[in-house]
Amino acid sequence: MKSLKVDLGVLAAQLVFVVVFLGVWEWVAVNRIVDPIFIGRPTKIMEHLFNALFVERDLLKDTAWTMWATLIAFAMGSVAGVAFGLIFSVWSWCERFFNPLFTALNALPRIALAPLFILWFGLGTGSKVALGFSLTFFIVLSNTVAGARSVDQDWLVLSRMLGAKRAQIFWKVTLVSAVPTIFSGLRLGLIYALLGVVGSEIIASQNGLGQQLTYLAGTFNTNGVFAVLIFMSFLGILLTWIMDQVERYLLRWR
Repeated sequence: MKSLKVDLGVLAAQLVFVVVFLGVWEWVAVNRIVDPIFIGRPTKIMEHLFNALFVERDLLKDTAWTMWATLIAFAMGSVAGVAFGLIFSVWSWCERFFNPLFTALNALPRIALAPLFILWFGLGTGSKVALGFSLTFFIVLSNTVAGARSVDQDWLVLSRMLGAKRAQIFWKVTLVSAVPTIFSGLRLGLIYALLGVVGSEIIASQNGLGQQLTYLAGTFNTNGVFAVLIFMSFLGILLTWIMDQVERYLLRWR
C-alpha cells in the first residue's frame, strides 16, 4: 500500500510537471517571446497530430511503411546476430577469423553508408532494411557473445562431471543462461532498427515517417515536425513494452 501511494505521488508530480511545461511553452509561443516557427505551439501540435491520425490518416500509412521495414530489419539482424554470437561461443576460431572484419564494419558510421544502400537497393524498402539491419546485427551479436560467456563456470564443471555431452551443455546450460542477455540486445536492437529505418527515410525515400519528417521540415511546418517526433517517441515506448511482455512470457521460468 505504501509503495502504491509513492507511485501515485510520482505519477501526480510527473503530470503536474508536464502540464506546467506545456503551459509555459504555449504562453511563450503565443506571446512570441520565441518565434513559434522555431518551437511550435503545443495546441497546434496536438491539432496536427489528431488530423494526421484520425482525419487524413497519412501518419498511419507512413507508420505502416516504416514498421514493415523495421520488422524485416529487426528479424534479419536478430537472427544473424544470435546465430553468429552462438557460433562464436562454440568455435572460438570463427570469432578470431571474423572479429577484425566485424570490428571494422561496426566502426563505420551507418549514416554514411545510407547513400550506398540507396544506390544498391533503391529508394524502396530494401535500402531501409539494409541500414536497420546494419545497426541491429552488431548490437544483438555483442549481447549474444556476452551472454554466452557469462555462464557460471560452476554449472559447466558440474555438467561435465555429471557426464553431459558438449551439445547438451550448449543447449541446456549455455543457451539458457544467455537468453536474458540476448533479450536485452533484442530490445535495444528493435529500437535501433527503427532508428536506422527512419534515418534512411530522412535521407531519401518515397514514404515512411522519416520522409514525412523531411517534408514537414522542408515546408517549415514546425508543429508537424513536433507531432511526428512525439508520435515516434510513443511508438518507441510501445515497441519496448511489447518486447518486455514477450521477454516476461518466454522467461517466466525464472
